[in-house]
Amino acid sequence: FRELERYNRPTRLTPRLQRLRRGTMKYHHVGIPTDVEQAGEIYLSRHKLYCTDHQRNPFGIQWMRYESDCPLPELVKTRAHVAFEVDDLAEALKGHEILIEPNSPSEGVLVAFVMCDGAPIEFIQFLDRVDRTGRSGGTTPAPQQQSPSIKD
Repeated sequence: FRELERYNRPTRLTPRLQRLRRGTMKYHHVGIPTDVEQAGEIYLSRHKLYCTDHQRNPFGIQWMRYESDCPLPELVKTRAHVAFEVDDLAEALKGHEILIEPNSPSEGVLVAFVMCDGAPIEFIQFLDRVDRTGRSGGTTPAPQQQSPSIKD
């Protein structure tokens, strides 16, 4: 177990990890690309993809099956992504390379994708919920244009 000792040492947290630790980001789901049809798929015609409901299992697994002409970035279509619910989408995006610009796939929801260490990460902000600090809604206004995103 000596090899594991280095993982138990205190580390200096980056500002992003400090925000995560303070609870401003909360795990929402993991989206896994597949080419196999799944039971209970939902078709999202605007994005040309099929997905399962991440709430149908205790781990938030969402299977994603993309049509060949799906407009989303190749990285999103070929690699699993982890989605986090955030209180403030604009704040969460700071310092990240944006893959999919902030957009509103449905009323009261803002999403965006960023890249982190070569992996796609989705941030989701629910505008109609009371956040973990007791404030209602969020501070990020809904965007005017609709760009490609994944609807949960």
